[in-house]
Amino acid sequence: MALQRKKRRTSHDLTNSQTSQVSLSSFIHPNTFNLGNGRKERFVEGSILRISMKNFLTYDHSDVFPGPNLNMIVGANGTGKSSVVCAICLGLAGKTAILGRGDKVGLYVKRGCSKGSVEIELYRADGNLVINREIHVENNQSVWMIGGKHTSLKAVEEAVKELHIQVGNLCQFLPQEKVGEFAKMSKIELLEATEKSVGPPDMYDFHCKLKTFRTKERELENSCKEKANFLEKARQRNERHKLDVERYHTKRRHLDRIQMLEKKKPWVEYETARKELEEVKKQREEMKKTVKSLKEVQAPLLRKIQTIESQLQPIESEMKEKTAKIREASQKCKQKQDQLDRKYKEIDDIKQALSLQQMEEVDRKKRIANTRRLIQDLQRELDSMGSHEDVTPRIEAVNSELRTIQEEKARLDGERQDLRRDKDEASGELRRLQNRLRSLEDMMNRKEEKLRSRFRDTYVAMQWLRNHRHLFEGTVHEPMMLVINVRDPRHAKYIESHIPVNDLRAFVFEKQQDMEKFMAEVRDEQKLRVNSVIAPAESCANRPPSRSLDSLKHYGIFSYLRELFDAPEEVMSYLCHQYRINDVPVGTERTKSMIETVIRESQLRMIYTAEEKYTVKKSSYSNKTISSNSALRSSQFLTMAIDADERRHLEEQLNAAQKQVQDIDACMSANHEQQVRLERRDNELRAEKKHLSELKGKKRQLEQKISTKEDSVRQMEQSGIDLQKADEEAKAKICAVNDQKVAIVQDILQAMKQRARLSMEKVYLALEAAGLTAEKTNLESDYRERTTDLRRAEQVFIELDHRKSSLLESCKNMVKRAREICTMNPGETVVPEILHTAFSELPDTLEEIDAMLAEEKARADCITGLSETVVEEYNRREQEIKTMEKELEEKTNALTTYRQNISEAKERWLMPLKQLVEQINVKFSEFFRSMHCAGEVDLHSDNPDEYDRYGIRIRVKFRSSTQLHELTPHHQSGGERSVSTMLYLMALQELNRCPFRVVDEINQGMDPVNERRVFDIVVKTACSGSTSQYFFITPKLLQNLTYAEEMTVLCVHNGPYMLPPHKWNQEAFMRRIKRRPIQ
Repeated sequence: MALQRKKRRTSHDLTNSQTSQVSLSSFIHPNTFNLGNGRKERFVEGSILRISMKNFLTYDHSDVFPGPNLNMIVGANGTGKSSVVCAICLGLAGKTAILGRGDKVGLYVKRGCSKGSVEIELYRADGNLVINREIHVENNQSVWMIGGKHTSLKAVEEAVKELHIQVGNLCQFLPQEKVGEFAKMSKIELLEATEKSVGPPDMYDFHCKLKTFRTKERELENSCKEKANFLEKARQRNERHKLDVERYHTKRRHLDRIQMLEKKKPWVEYETARKELEEVKKQREEMKKTVKSLKEVQAPLLRKIQTIESQLQPIESEMKEKTAKIREASQKCKQKQDQLDRKYKEIDDIKQALSLQQMEEVDRKKRIANTRRLIQDLQRELDSMGSHEDVTPRIEAVNSELRTIQEEKARLDGERQDLRRDKDEASGELRRLQNRLRSLEDMMNRKEEKLRSRFRDTYVAMQWLRNHRHLFEGTVHEPMMLVINVRDPRHAKYIESHIPVNDLRAFVFEKQQDMEKFMAEVRDEQKLRVNSVIAPAESCANRPPSRSLDSLKHYGIFSYLRELFDAPEEVMSYLCHQYRINDVPVGTERTKSMIETVIRESQLRMIYTAEEKYTVKKSSYSNKTISSNSALRSSQFLTMAIDADERRHLEEQLNAAQKQVQDIDACMSANHEQQVRLERRDNELRAEKKHLSELKGKKRQLEQKISTKEDSVRQMEQSGIDLQKADEEAKAKICAVNDQKVAIVQDILQAMKQRARLSMEKVYLALEAAGLTAEKTNLESDYRERTTDLRRAEQVFIELDHRKSSLLESCKNMVKRAREICTMNPGETVVPEILHTAFSELPDTLEEIDAMLAEEKARADCITGLSETVVEEYNRREQEIKTMEKELEEKTNALTTYRQNISEAKERWLMPLKQLVEQINVKFSEFFRSMHCAGEVDLHSDNPDEYDRYGIRIRVKFRSSTQLHELTPHHQSGGERSVSTMLYLMALQELNRCPFRVVDEINQGMDPVNERRVFDIVVKTACSGSTSQYFFITPKLLQNLTYAEEMTVLCVHNGPYMLPPHKWNQEAFMRRIKRRPIQ
């Protein structure tokens, strides 16, 4: 990078002969310059004499004075060689797209400056052309000047074009970013570029004209074919229509007769409708009289019906009242009947209660007898009992042993509860450990699923490894992304940014033979794309860092990469050996804020901050520290961290918990066995105690039972029931209820009598209403019959009235339509005499007219496909045929003229082009032969008449065992394409009519042998006296190359140790070079 203190530079001509600064002040010849040593150098029209750059890319201010022949621009990467190429392109009105760098011209101004400029001086016989371009960053605009005067971009482009300069032609101007595109050019694009570059001035114009002529020729050929086809069809169509013209007149006669029939038909229709109207009027008047007489007869019937309806209304009202009273009486009867039913039920309840008392008394007497018999039995048993020995001491001994057993059982219960509590706690801990371990296994499953989705081949290989681990002698680790466990997921981005993805999905092997066996199976047999690595023989996992972490903590650095994650020893050893993770520190935002101090003082090669990665290198030219930074990408694979120590600790805790649960289960089992033995002994003692207690308390129990039973007998005797009194009370209650029943029955009889009387009255009223209703029905039937006749008559009258109106309107419309068809005036009422005469010759009835119309229309319809315009169409087509014949003749003549022009242009283009391609081929083949290879250039076209398909085909071969192959972006290697491109450009050098050629770093992909051969060809070709100016940019040169007197070496120096121009002494430098011993 250029520094602010950089001064104005002057480029010097440096070859293996004497050197001197170019002086442009004295002219020997219009295109010959005198260099201080007396040597004359010849510039061709349009060659570059001077390039001046101010605030342009890496330059503050620099003037470059190239030579007339080969100019080698040499310098280390980043010093500004390609900046000279950019200056040539942009200074000569080239587009930024040509360079393939920035799309805005303002990006080419030195950073921190608001504007920059490029000035190029071109040789011209009638006075040099000085073009100046001033670039402004703010609006991304340029200001152009020619000879110190402001001008426009278009004027600059025209001036450059006059000198045959084409910075957009890859055959003339090949910048670094476009080197690869030359081989991607199609044959057609290469031909056009070659024509523009080395062909005569009119060659490319002739080519464009030929393509245009060919396009127009195709258009004319198609047009002539279309015209000829259309003309032939028109002639055939007219021949067919000649007969149609004759048929047209015949059809016209039939149509005239049809027209006259259609004029008479409405008059006949009108006369028929008028007669029908008169008939309808008569029928209407007769029906009107009929309707009137029917209405007069119907009036008395309606009055009788209304009288009967007035008589029926009070009868129906009275019947409704009777019905309501009958309903009330019925409801009252029902209520009294319900009361009577309840009294019957009440008597049944009294009888049932008396029966229950009687049954209870019988049962009481039975129980007394049974109890007395039981007392006698108990007394006999008590009397029969003999004397027994005293069992109290044995009972006390049993009680003592039972208390001891109870105490032991209580102790065992306490132990069992303690064991159960311990087991619950141990089981809970066991479940917690199992859940935690299961969670870790789920995380591992998710990591494996991510591996399967992203790298399916690696996943398949991992499954195979798990099933065949027994085949390997040493340790084999699954892909690193599965076995690496980041302690904090936030730090996963550092690991993934530092370790490439190909290593993250790689298998790690301890032994070389295991890795070879694995790869032979999965890669060669199963065709899986997997990666594998071998761990170092000597472990590097514990290799210490170059600096202690404590000495870096004041920079905000908190760890080395190795301490951020866990991994198996072999994996860690490989990463420490391959990526030095033990020596790469990780810092925070504080580290980023003081990164320059960290880089300067710590001498670290790589540093991670919170969100960025810094790489530090030392320049091999200036020994200056160069740093670059890049943003950290988000983590994709290692965010799910599984702590291996935690997992191992969990497994140990899980085993311990399982053992503890098993121990507790064993203790509980032993406790249970002791409890069973004690329970069995307890039951035996209690049975014995029960037997002894029964012996001791049986006499006392018998005495108590006898006393209890005697008390029960006394109570039952006292609780007896007086059945006679109960029977008298029941009879009295039944008599009272019967009295109530009598009263209820009397009320029911009274309500039933009233309901019967009301029903009879209702029947009399119904009979009277039925007589009136029957009379009314007869009258209504007569009335309906007469109403139907009246409505029928009225309907007929309405229909006749409508028909009369319709016929009247129809007659008016028919008269109007007839007059319109006959084109009569509004005032005319009589048919014109001409029409009357014509009508007299035609039928007078509608049937005959329709029959004649159908016959005439049938005859006219038989003559189909004709119209009134048949004759006009026939005549018009005859005129069109004559016009088309004339146009076809003109187009045929034009096509002949175009073909003559094409033939002339083809001769003027193709022969010189073939000669030019042959000259290129001779040079190209010669260059390849000098390199012990083969190459040829030819003109290729699939169709000689398709001028837009012509192209230049380059075919090369670099090995004797192969055939010539066409130069493509895919068949040859990068170095072979670079050699082919360079030799093709050199083949154009002697033929070139352009003033200069620029090639930027085309030798980068060549091997040393080809590079040396190509360099010799470039020097030999570009340093001949008749060639144009040549710029060859390269960052390096091989040793012991052959140089020529005519070439110029422009060395680009850049860096902090650059000498200011006033301290540079060229003569002293040359003296030191000459005194240096030859190695």
